[in-house]
Amino acid sequence: MQIQLFNDKLSLGQAAAAAGADLIRAAIARNGDATIIVATGASQFELLASLVKAPGINWSKVTAFHLDEYVGLPESHGASFRKYLRERFVAHVPALRAFIPVNGDGDVKAELTRLNGLIRGKRIAVCFAGIGENGHLAFNDPPADFETDEPYILVTLDEACRRQQMGEGWFPTLADVPQTAISMSIRQMMKSDTLILSVSDTRKAEAVKGALEGPLSNLCPASIIREHGDCRLFMDPAAASLLSRKP
Repeated sequence: MQIQLFNDKLSLGQAAAAAGADLIRAAIARNGDATIIVATGASQFELLASLVKAPGINWSKVTAFHLDEYVGLPESHGASFRKYLRERFVAHVPALRAFIPVNGDGDVKAELTRLNGLIRGKRIAVCFAGIGENGHLAFNDPPADFETDEPYILVTLDEACRRQQMGEGWFPTLADVPQTAISMSIRQMMKSDTLILSVSDTRKAEAVKGALEGPLSNLCPASIIREHGDCRLFMDPAAASLLSRKP
């Protein structure tokens, strides 16, 4: 695992985006195209802003899958992850070959069938993501399912996850935060050639410590990243503050 520390979110996001851009360009050169996973949330603001400006990416060769989405939330809602990605990513790369959003506002079973049919067997060049305050990856809250081979699954969000969404300002009250979501599964994320995780702020410090120094357990889903062959973790000192061994 590669771990890098940065003193501010802008530098962190720029470095993570540069690493991801290199991987996208390399995948296109190697295979003729690239499939990537794009994420949302506060951890991805600076990364996406830099990624869309990265030079030398032939976006017409890139397909982007969406990591997760709330069930029952329309795209018009301010917390919709589809809305987030269309505004912060898709709109800035008009040549993008395809954006595959997760639509949680409809027939969930049919949407899972659609998404799983589209992604199954695809080689993922890079998966961009973060780590949640409760140690989740995507919306795989503890105890996460480490066993399912389904690429996308229906999950129940725990209270810690829902409080994080409220705390970040996406919802006015806890009651407004949906209780279920469609999420890319742990095993599907782990199939990516490279994981690029962006993590900042003291509120993530406990999760980072659990992921890097605690037991490998579905009670801290992010601990599974230690099993990945090419995981690159970009952090600020606040997120790393509880580690006994500083990077």
